[in-house]
Amino acid sequence: MKLMQISTFLYHLAIACWIGGASFFTFVLTPTIFKSYDRDMAGGIVGTLFPGYFQWGLFCGVIALATIFMSSTIKHKTIAACIIAVMLVISSIQAFVIEPKATALKEQIPSFETTSKDDPLRVQFRKWHGISAGFNLAVIGGGIALIVLL
Repeated sequence: MKLMQISTFLYHLAIACWIGGASFFTFVLTPTIFKSYDRDMAGGIVGTLFPGYFQWGLFCGVIALATIFMSSTIKHKTIAACIIAVMLVISSIQAFVIEPKATALKEQIPSFETTSKDDPLRVQFRKWHGISAGFNLAVIGGGIALIVLL
């Protein structure tokens, strides 16, 4: 009985930390950094934070998936597990495919303030950034769906 209670607690904590962290990073921290610093400095700061951001999401997702089936009180376990699995796949693509490509492109751009928006590298960066932003919103949306399932 105690293991089930701990599992339920860890599941809820993992989802709350994952979605709370993603929401805070996306809707509060990143906009504040970009309002407080010039574009190049802000991009550097946020870029430095990204690996930890993705690691945090993956860690929370793995904990949620590992604990969901050990709990007796979580509703719609199969649906929730599928949502978590999709969120983990998306987060993995962001962490191991998109973020490295975007970082490599960003390193080739001398300055986002002085380089033309039509520059091919900026166009490619914008594409990867847009995909990543969409994926990030999908993860947050998945988390909201998980909360609704509670």
